[in-house]
Amino acid sequence: MDLGLKNKVAFVAASSDGLGKSVAIELAREGAIVIICGRDKEKLEHAKQEVQKAGSGKVLALAGDLSNQEDVANLIDTSLKEFQAIDILITNTGGPPTGKFEELDEHAWDAAYQQLLVSTTRLIRGFLPGMKTRPWGRIISITSQAVKQPVNNLILSNSVRASVVGLMKTLASELGEYNITVNNVMPGFTNTSRLKNLIANNPSFSSAVKEIPLGRFGEPNEFAAAVTFLASERASYITGVSLAVDGGWIKNII
Repeated sequence: MDLGLKNKVAFVAASSDGLGKSVAIELAREGAIVIICGRDKEKLEHAKQEVQKAGSGKVLALAGDLSNQEDVANLIDTSLKEFQAIDILITNTGGPPTGKFEELDEHAWDAAYQQLLVSTTRLIRGFLPGMKTRPWGRIISITSQAVKQPVNNLILSNSVRASVVGLMKTLASELGEYNITVNNVMPGFTNTSRLKNLIANNPSFSSAVKEIPLGRFGEPNEFAAAVTFLASERASYITGVSLAVDGGWIKNII
């Protein structure tokens, strides 16, 4: 199936590792031009090489911290100077710390808000005008299964990521007339360094596999395939959805 992504320009946030990197690789395989970003310059360079190896299009690697307003502005400005506009925006950040309500102070809540919600709004605000001018665009937020079914000991993620889903659902209504689709993809327990850290800090996470109907944790490339489909021409009539890629872990029916 031709997904119609050849020479589309995609910005993938937090893509030097984990799910973001896997999405960047999958988009490159489909012929997209990919912009990746991350805080660690060494990891970013390694990721750039992997993305380049996967595809034949150009790869631009930019260093920056998505929770820093100046860094986000630089990421947007540099991307637009290079490509004038982008077609696909994948918003993504690392996960906030684990902990229960009384273990997390006001600073932790503010940091999670900046990391998860504010960084998303800044990226969308920066890249949206070019999409509206075309008019064509895909905005996809990598959230978490926790927005549909809260995960114990992840109160920051459970709470703040839900606000991102509200933002994206509203934008889907506002931007449909510009042929811009807006969706969320909710990863479940997936074999990334984030999951390994969660298990190391709280061994109870390892038992989560027993609650997954498919009987295993997901692989990053499986998640990336779902995101890439939503970014494609083939998903032109899908907007405002939150797609779970969780092996069936979420139990609710809506």
